[in-house]
Amino acid sequence: MANSTTQTASQPPKKKRVYLYEVDLMRVIFIFGVLANHATSTVTTPMTAQSGPWYIMLGTHLILHFTRMGFMFVSGLVLFLGHYNKNRNWPQFWYKRYKGSGIPYLVWNGVFLLDTAWVTGAAITPSSWFHQWIDAVLHADQFYMYYLLVMFQLYLIFPILVWFLHKLGSLRNHLILLVISGGIQLAFLAWAKYVFPYISHAGWPYMFANYGNFIGSYQFYFLGGAITAIHYKQVVEFLQSRAKWIYSITALLAVGTFGLFYFNMFILKLDRHYVELIHQPYLGVYSSFMVITTFLVSLEYAKRRTLPHWRWFSNFVSLSSKISFGVYLLQSVALTGLIGILDVLNLTDWQLIAAIPFAYIFALGSTWLLSYFCYKVPPFGILIGRPNFSLKQTYRKLFRKEATAND
Repeated sequence: MANSTTQTASQPPKKKRVYLYEVDLMRVIFIFGVLANHATSTVTTPMTAQSGPWYIMLGTHLILHFTRMGFMFVSGLVLFLGHYNKNRNWPQFWYKRYKGSGIPYLVWNGVFLLDTAWVTGAAITPSSWFHQWIDAVLHADQFYMYYLLVMFQLYLIFPILVWFLHKLGSLRNHLILLVISGGIQLAFLAWAKYVFPYISHAGWPYMFANYGNFIGSYQFYFLGGAITAIHYKQVVEFLQSRAKWIYSITALLAVGTFGLFYFNMFILKLDRHYVELIHQPYLGVYSSFMVITTFLVSLEYAKRRTLPHWRWFSNFVSLSSKISFGVYLLQSVALTGLIGILDVLNLTDWQLIAAIPFAYIFALGSTWLLSYFCYKVPPFGILIGRPNFSLKQTYRKLFRKEATAND
């Protein structure tokens, strides 16, 4: 009793954390958007360059370039919601986070390398596979694994971020920091588009030469998620009071992506990679407003999710949110299959455009089902960050059954 009294006096009572259902829908929108982005890119690749359909696909593709930044925002939001005001045990935090993301990262890099060798018919030995696997793990330059490498960096510096934001303290100071961060982000995006492609990167550290894998390239979105989490009520009230303006600006910026395509393709005469580059100043502004708009839409969903005619949708969103990490990890399987199907069908450019809905349904549907399988069938849950099997629990169950039988 004395220990209990001492603990109560020395520690504030723990508040039960409110579950934010809006985060579920944000995750779903962003992961479904990622699959739309990658599926349409896969359909565009076989097209004849500079044909009408090819220009249509490239011209509409930039409108999808907000999902990556959305993931970064949600990652910062969720981490700070869960750990900013929590009794912090950083070794335990690192262990849990690196285990949850690290096991899928290591396993799927290895599996996808074998799959690639099988699909392409390339000869592979245990030694060559191991060296390729080490390279893939170190550089995260295959199978869309860059996101996990960025997250590993965020986990590493997360305690410093928590300490720093606590030191700043007030909403005013946090907003000043966010404005500075936004200015740095825009300057970086201008450099990435207008300077980086035209200078030598020989001898640069890997993370700087491949800045898409570096956490600093996304610092504004992580910080935006963090500050939203810390001052959640104030941020929500501010955004909702200006929702109509935000929706209008977002719509105008979305239309403006067609102008950005024209500017990149016909004025600057960039190649496809730089026409579609996600790291551009305009897309930095556009993606920020798209993330805010997605947040507002998700808040409206959270208000309605318990209504009778919304329940089927809310159940789908809840489940899809749980397996969203698996959908991201396993997308390479579906996209590889899609490439094979398109190769066999040998469609014309206009037929490829007509096939886009089917390509997207195949890519998303098959990836979703694979992730759901892992989620439901032990022990595969650990491969999508959702462990569903425990040796200790299995042993205890067996031991108890045996003890009961002996009794």
